[in-house]
Amino acid sequence: MDHENSVYEALRDRLVTGGIAPDVKLKPNELKADFGCSASTIRESLFRLSTEGLVIFKEQRGFRVPLPNPQLQHELTQLRILLECEGASLSIRLGGLEWEARLTAAHHKLSHIESRVWESEDSSPLFPLWTQAESEFHETLISSCDSDVLKASHSIIYRRFRQQLINTDKEYIFIAENIQDHKGILDAGLERNEELIKQQIYNHLSRNFCKPMPSPVSS
Repeated sequence: MDHENSVYEALRDRLVTGGIAPDVKLKPNELKADFGCSASTIRESLFRLSTEGLVIFKEQRGFRVPLPNPQLQHELTQLRILLECEGASLSIRLGGLEWEARLTAAHHKLSHIESRVWESEDSSPLFPLWTQAESEFHETLISSCDSDVLKASHSIIYRRFRQQLINTDKEYIFIAENIQDHKGILDAGLERNEELIKQQIYNHLSRNFCKPMPSPVSS
């Protein structure tokens, strides 16, 4: 079971980071050599990934990587904002000093990698590290919300969101504004300011909308 999970996670990570191009047919007999497992293990992992939306499965056609879809990206952005705003607000209310410490540590790691990316002429080798650190920061942000359903839903939406972005624009690696965005989210969390953190999350993610959307924070 541990090996099956590791195959599933490795395949999932490859899909989320653009390691497999959109609309490519995923053939278990070909992928098994990459992951050192049987075709049946690959097939089971692909079925799991299809339930999360990272893979499309159709009878007689098999498994494929989803094509970029502006409407889907728009909806995933909206859902991610809603989940992160609620999760962060609840974490501010329910999380104590330990949550603040974990969030600060996660931001420190992310900020260090972001500074290296910013200074690098070729940031692509750093992309996997940045992706992992960014994911950890946003997971930590909502980690004290006391809702396993919210956290599980956010995890699925986050990965689909990331897959859409990288498959829409292969040049997309890093956006410089992320450095200030993440610092603003951290500061709002440490200030225990729910309205501000919701605004900071919206500011951070709203550039990914495919059509204008109002801020979730009332004026």
